[in-house]
Amino acid sequence: MTTRNHRSRPAGLFRGPRRTLAAGLAACALVLGAAGAVLGGHFVMTADEASVRVESGELVLIDVRSPQEWRQTGVPRGARRVTIHDPDGLKGFVDAMAAAVGGDLKKPIAVICARGNRSTIAQKALSEAGFTRVFNIREGFIGGPYGPGWVTRGLPVEPCPNC
Repeated sequence: MTTRNHRSRPAGLFRGPRRTLAAGLAACALVLGAAGAVLGGHFVMTADEASVRVESGELVLIDVRSPQEWRQTGVPRGARRVTIHDPDGLKGFVDAMAAAVGGDLKKPIAVICARGNRSTIAQKALSEAGFTRVFNIREGFIGGPYGPGWVTRGLPVEPCPNC
């Protein structure tokens, strides 16, 4: 009697629970491809995707950098400005974010900073405060280790001389 080694079977021939798992993973990939990706339990979105979604009204973009940075470089077109450097710390930032979205903690928002560090902190603070659809543009406004950034991609920027 011979036994069948499951490793010898081509990957496309899954049966039973494996087929169900493969189909579920494929469906998740399709959904996530249309709405950013999930890395480490957090939603991540490229600057390109965020720009398209902001233009279509599907997403609120929040620039969490400092007012000085907004004045120096401008802000992504369509972005609201809510600095993570709130005088009342992260609690003040979270309160300002809730006001920026009219108290709708389910509203899809994306946060962006210069290189992705502060937006990661912002995303975590917002998620812990009950916001459910927070995307992080980890490549940031000027780029960094996660991608080229908003400016390098040639995405639209608005000046903000009075920020």
